[in-house]
Amino acid sequence: MKLYRFLTGPDDASFCHRITDALNKGWELHGAPQYSYDQNKQAMLCGQAVTKAVEGKDYTPDMKLSDQ
Repeated sequence: MKLYRFLTGPDDASFCHRITDALNKGWELHGAPQYSYDQNKQAMLCGQAVTKAVEGKDYTPDMKLSDQ
């Protein structure tokens, strides 16, 4: 099965650490990162899609993707 996640967060080191953690767990970058300005928080936000192929398992809607 192939899994998809879209990780989001503030444009800071914590976001980079989340992406680095996902990459080290076998997730791969999918497409370019996205940026947006949140006027209420007066901060830049980031988003990055990641995908992962997992053999021997079937997808179910109740699975926690971050544990895969």
